Amino acid sequence: MSDEGAAMVAANMTVDGDRLWDSLMEMAQIGPGIAGGCNRQTLTDADAQGRDLFRRWCQEAGMSMGLDRMGNMFMRHEGVEPDLDPVYIGSHLDTQPTGGKYDGVLGVLAGLEVIRSIRGMGIRTRRPIVVTNWTNEEGARFAPAMLASGVFAGVLTEDYANSRTDAQGKGFGEELDRIGWRGDEAPGDRKIHAMFEYHIEQGPILEAEGKQIGVVTHGQGLWWLQVTLTGKDAHTGSTPMDMRVNAGLGMARIIEAVHRIAMDHQPNAVGAVGQANVYPNSRNVIPGKAVFCIDFRSPDLGKLTSMRSRLEAEAADIAAELGLGINIEPVGHFDPVTFDADLVGLVRDAAERLGYSHMDIVSGAGHDACWIANVAPTVMIMCPCEGGLSHNEAEAITPEWARAGCDVLLHAVLDAAEIVR
Repeated sequence: MSDEGAAMVAANMTVDGDRLWDSLMEMAQIGPGIAGGCNRQTLTDADAQGRDLFRRWCQEAGMSMGLDRMGNMFMRHEGVEPDLDPVYIGSHLDTQPTGGKYDGVLGVLAGLEVIRSIRGMGIRTRRPIVVTNWTNEEGARFAPAMLASGVFAGVLTEDYANSRTDAQGKGFGEELDRIGWRGDEAPGDRKIHAMFEYHIEQGPILEAEGKQIGVVTHGQGLWWLQVTLTGKDAHTGSTPMDMRVNAGLGMARIIEAVHRIAMDHQPNAVGAVGQANVYPNSRNVIPGKAVFCIDFRSPDLGKLTSMRSRLEAEAADIAAELGLGINIEPVGHFDPVTFDADLVGLVRDAAERLGYSHMDIVSGAGHDACWIANVAPTVMIMCPCEGGLSHNEAEAITPEWARAGCDVLLHAVLDAAEIVR
């Protein structure tokens, strides 16, 4: 291709938005939810079916598959210089139990659409491009989140990952073997020139600001702290108030403390309890045990550390006052992330070239990119999400938003992979 011809192609490059949307809708039929969303939790039969469909689409697009021992899928489009480190596009296909159609899956299928578009336009790149489906990003079934990308990045061990169990006591390793998606490749045994993750915002900022593209400069750090309170089961009607050892009451007071501590660290800090259980969970039994998970997040490491420290101290005081046993176990953590400045620049330049409105943004949620940033230059692109709603079956985006972000992804990836003139 001549320099003039390449420049003309580059200026007019766009993805097939209808094809991308159709792929999203077809994938959403696998593991459908009960209210219009998806329940395609990791390592379930539905997850296996989604992987099969993604593999078939990629192979039809001329891509070859690599598979590591964590079940991470690496779908490779060859470059003119195969020995060069590839450019990666990655996200996840697994969902929450009541998840939407776009969280994670948009980034995977947008990567596929990038390859389909490149092939359709006859564009060649120096570097290979690899589209990745990271296993167990959500952490809904097996905590912690971003489990397999964490193993890839060397921050978690394979033994730790394989030992994780779900609520029914089924092991991550056993379930990965059961669905037939464990590969032979050692996790992390790959070189990455750059990684891009395209994702819905999962928040209201882009929509509220009227922006089509979020250029993600940073990611919040996170602590997940699982608290177990131990009291005494007793009859709710016949046990005097001053003789109760109520784990449920302790949980309520600690939940209130979580909110207060997060408010004391404003701005740019959040905290909540999203998962909680009391035992024996009977109408007329005072809970003798409570287990719940605290989620603290901030892009400021000092605030993140301070919130955890204060919570641990205050929770211990609450437990002592009520006569409760207490154990606090960290079950998820990553420090705040600063994404690669050069890749951020590529994304920003692509949005400007294409005429899409954009703004810099901090990711409020954890993503596989947060771990991969430890081992390779990494960046994220975001599109708006209606009402900021996510981890909900009513999660919604528009076809226009999906296409705009995928167009930016296409241009930024090609800048990194280098079009052959």
